[in-house]
Amino acid sequence: MKFGYLMNSYPMTSTTFIRTEIESLESLGLPIRRYAVRLWDQPLVDPRDIDERGKTQYLLSGNTKRLILYPLLELLTNFRGVLRTLGPWLRQFQLSDSTAIKHVAYLLEAMVLRRFTKRDGVGHLHVHFSTNSAAVAMLAKLLGGPSYSFTVHGPDEFLDLTSGSLQTKMQNADFVVAISNYCRAQLVSLSNSSFWGKIHVVRCGVKLGDFDFEQEPAVSNQTLVCIGRLCVQKGQLLLPPVAAALRDEFPNLRIVLIGDGPTRQLLERSIAEYGVENMIELRGWQSGSAVRKALHEARALLLPTFAEGLPVVIMEALALGRPVISTYIAGIPELLDSGCGWIVPSGSELHLREAIRDCLLASPDQLAAMRADGRKRIEAQHDVRRNAGRLKELFLQVGTA
Repeated sequence: MKFGYLMNSYPMTSTTFIRTEIESLESLGLPIRRYAVRLWDQPLVDPRDIDERGKTQYLLSGNTKRLILYPLLELLTNFRGVLRTLGPWLRQFQLSDSTAIKHVAYLLEAMVLRRFTKRDGVGHLHVHFSTNSAAVAMLAKLLGGPSYSFTVHGPDEFLDLTSGSLQTKMQNADFVVAISNYCRAQLVSLSNSSFWGKIHVVRCGVKLGDFDFEQEPAVSNQTLVCIGRLCVQKGQLLLPPVAAALRDEFPNLRIVLIGDGPTRQLLERSIAEYGVENMIELRGWQSGSAVRKALHEARALLLPTFAEGLPVVIMEALALGRPVISTYIAGIPELLDSGCGWIVPSGSELHLREAIRDCLLASPDQLAAMRADGRKRIEAQHDVRRNAGRLKELFLQVGTA
């Protein structure tokens, strides 16, 4: 059996962990065909992502003729499959808040996907995130296409359970991957008990060879780096007032933000309002090598997030030997505690300020102990090759079922 991956937009700067997972599966002898609904609407900055785009087949982007032709062919040559699919498709539409146009698009995309996978000999698809791409994979299966599985990250995906849509996707999937114990607990507590045996914890990971653990930060280093999409949920809007409060005590404090997004202008205004232009730098999206360089040059990673699954950037920082300041959210406490950083209540400027102060005052011995502890945790739980091996086992079980 051949295998494929289906994503909504791919590749994206914020989803390099998917590319790394696919590459690791291929290194284990499991070639993967890449499919995506559409191209990402932002420029790619990493050469590896640009190369990955050339390996990906898109259902919507640049595919107008097939979106017309393939559904017509499905009606002519696969009429029984179309009839079989219409009932579940209609129920999914009735349970959803999305427009009819979107659900019609999902069905058309599924028809194109079924034909692509048949052409490529793909018998099983894996999907990251349980949103529209999982719906497309489910409809393609009902049409007579490949079986599918999907990885749930959270937290927004858990909201989908209230409408019943995620339940339907779980029912039709061969298995479901949760990225953390917290994530699995959410799925177990909110889903039908008959699905529980399908849910497996397989953690996201990093390619350890890409992360040089040997380089230590200078004792005087007071640079913190914050990496992620600029949006309300990531908590970056807390940083200007926190930096202003620490300015007198730590005049050399610098906070480097890597990423972009809808709150950039709000953040720029807040930086100006608090007068911390010389303390906070906005760098936009960067390549993977530039991100690693920024982490190398920092004392710690700062991630004041309000809503997460389990951020891969925390794994990257710990793999490089940098402690992390983050929040008690979702799966983060499964990886981060006082042994390798500082973990604080989400949304609290006071606790965030105290954690940054503790980080800047930490002794070389404290930082060295955190470096060793963090790297050890990544080697034990988040080695992408080891975790890809577990995914491979699940895929092969589908192939022999």
